[in-house]
Amino acid sequence: MGFFDKMKAAFNNAMADFTGENEEAYETLEEMLILSDAGMDTTEDIMEKLRRRVRDEGCRGEEQLRKMLASILTDTMDAGDNALHLDTKPSVILVVGVNGVGKTTTIGKLASRLTAEGRSVLLCAGDTFRAAAIEQLEVWANRADVEMVTRERGADPASVCYDTIERAEAEDADLVLIDTAGRLHTSADLMRELAKVVNVVRKRSKLPVYTVLVIDATTGQNGLQQAREFNRELELDALIVTKLDGTAKGGIALAVSHELELPIIKIGVGEGMDDLKDFDPHDFARALVGDFDEREA
Repeated sequence: MGFFDKMKAAFNNAMADFTGENEEAYETLEEMLILSDAGMDTTEDIMEKLRRRVRDEGCRGEEQLRKMLASILTDTMDAGDNALHLDTKPSVILVVGVNGVGKTTTIGKLASRLTAEGRSVLLCAGDTFRAAAIEQLEVWANRADVEMVTRERGADPASVCYDTIERAEAEDADLVLIDTAGRLHTSADLMRELAKVVNVVRKRSKLPVYTVLVIDATTGQNGLQQAREFNRELELDALIVTKLDGTAKGGIALAVSHELELPIIKIGVGEGMDDLKDFDPHDFARALVGDFDEREA
């Protein structure tokens, strides 16, 4: 049972025969949010808003409670431009994150999808350190039938990014996806190296540059700490949350959006090519709380 199924089951238990005066139901919801890795601060904020709305508006039962809670969860995750112009405007996307979160796979899926939609995509093999990283990205480049700029293993990643942007401008590509080496957020030296890469791209590119962090939902609260450190060093623009298919810890999406006020643009829900989905806060919230009548006051 994955994240959505477990969360929905917990919501169903808490909402049964809810009257607005049932403290046990509030406690069940609060516990469920904490266990899903929404974090204490985010959970307390959500519960405070729910109690206030129930108190101010009244609650006639489960249907209305679902709508109230879905609205609060949506607002919690609605932190800006969830589209980030990936599908419409030319841009450079720097994909960052720690090792093993799925950066390269995410880039490959994005390249395949956007190429199929008619976008001109160029890949950059900016991870010149990890064994087989270049080869892994090359496999995805071949699947998506897109060009990839690469250098020998161990080359300066900032130089590879520079070359990629020159190629993109020469060929009039409208989307550049840059793979970067995994960086432990706890290593100051490695984060400084990554900051150098990001700064070079931002200064060199004539296209808008967005820095997107990929986090693994199964890492729980460690994912929040990663997001804090990457955001502090790189000034992130958005997030992608992967591996939401097999975990009950997907509340990290709530925690990161709430604390850092960053939009989530995609979520990974499986290994298949089509399992990288657009993130919509309203749809995500409805998937958690279950269906309800939108007309319910």
